Amino acid sequence: MKGSMKPVKKKKTEEPELEPLCCCEYIDRNGEKNHVAACLCDCQDLDEGCDRWITCKSLQPETCERIMDTISDRLRIPWLRGAKKVNISIIPPLVLLPVFLHVASWHFLLGVVVLTSLPVLALWYYYLTHRRKEQTLFFLSLGLFSLGYMYYVFLQEVVPKGRVGPVQLAVLTCGLFLILLALYRAKKNPGYLNPASSDRALSSSQLELLNRKGQEKTKGFPGTDTSGSLNNRTAKDDPRGSSRMPAGSPTKAKEDWCAKCQLVRPARAWHCRICGICVRRMDHHCVWINSCVGESNHQAFILALLIFLLTSVYGITLTLDTICRDRSVFTALFYCPGVYANYSSALSFTCVWYSVIITAGMAYIFLIQLINISYNVTEREVQQALRQKTGRRLLCGLIVDTGQYNRGFLRNWHQFSTLGTRAFHHPAEDIV
Repeated sequence: MKGSMKPVKKKKTEEPELEPLCCCEYIDRNGEKNHVAACLCDCQDLDEGCDRWITCKSLQPETCERIMDTISDRLRIPWLRGAKKVNISIIPPLVLLPVFLHVASWHFLLGVVVLTSLPVLALWYYYLTHRRKEQTLFFLSLGLFSLGYMYYVFLQEVVPKGRVGPVQLAVLTCGLFLILLALYRAKKNPGYLNPASSDRALSSSQLELLNRKGQEKTKGFPGTDTSGSLNNRTAKDDPRGSSRMPAGSPTKAKEDWCAKCQLVRPARAWHCRICGICVRRMDHHCVWINSCVGESNHQAFILALLIFLLTSVYGITLTLDTICRDRSVFTALFYCPGVYANYSSALSFTCVWYSVIITAGMAYIFLIQLINISYNVTEREVQQALRQKTGRRLLCGLIVDTGQYNRGFLRNWHQFSTLGTRAFHHPAEDIV
């Protein structure tokens, strides 16, 4: 009987068990077992690069990439069940930041040069990695190490002077721990759209239809990218059913099909080219947390910014009140005579100015976020509106109101306060 026949299961071939790795061993990029102590062995690319550098010959880009790949593959630390790989981008802040700050403490002019060059170098590295669409732990490492190092300098140079009481120190310490807690929450899942856990299981014919329609829309409408993900969306919560599609559009789909993630994307979700996945209500990709800011972590991101600003301003005030007595905070920031006569005071003053620069940058990001939340727009939608010259712009583009999701100041903030608490479901006819 055909109905009683059962498929014969093939026996799986037994794979040889690999020997367990010791704490200093690892499997390299070639699939071979290697040892941490052999990190300087068989470095043909590095030897060739040194020879060409000594003879003043230029290195080919391919050789530089192979050298960087070799270094990143062999840079490991001993760990249980095999050495762990260390991301090379976290090392420069740990080494360069203390060196730069100590050099800037030697003289006023050195301080001006160093503190001016640090933001320029950070912006250059940001645009370099952003243009290549690469993930980097440089800014996360820089932020966390800056917090720890500023706190260390405060304990070593400011507290012993006797102007900071135990209550003030406890408040500053609590602020530091709250920052780390908020950052930990903001670093979690921002609202990734997982194809495996999608609410709908689409057939192969539906997938082909959506891919074909995505390609046709990409060719026919502006504001689309070449990956097939459409930038035109319809608001889920718009009672009038308005659409970003131009008049006469053949479709009024409320959701978009992402050809890269192979899933149906809800409104206001976008595909992050750096993370390589779609995010619900994506605001932007934040390099400071090395993750996207989306529906599930936007509130924690705002909370982390707020706590950081309050803690940083409080720490700056305590430090300036200690090293520049009998002067207001603003006056001491620009005029503090005799601060470079003592190296301890000079280092504290340099760290204050470094903190001021970082705080000013975070305050600008926080202001932009507050404006966007008040108008119920995301940073991704703002950038799209500026490129397409749509929406209402105020203060030279600082305020952008697309008008599509704006429901008033109070309702916008109420919607933001309830992000991630409700699940939206759409009928099947809205898929295509």
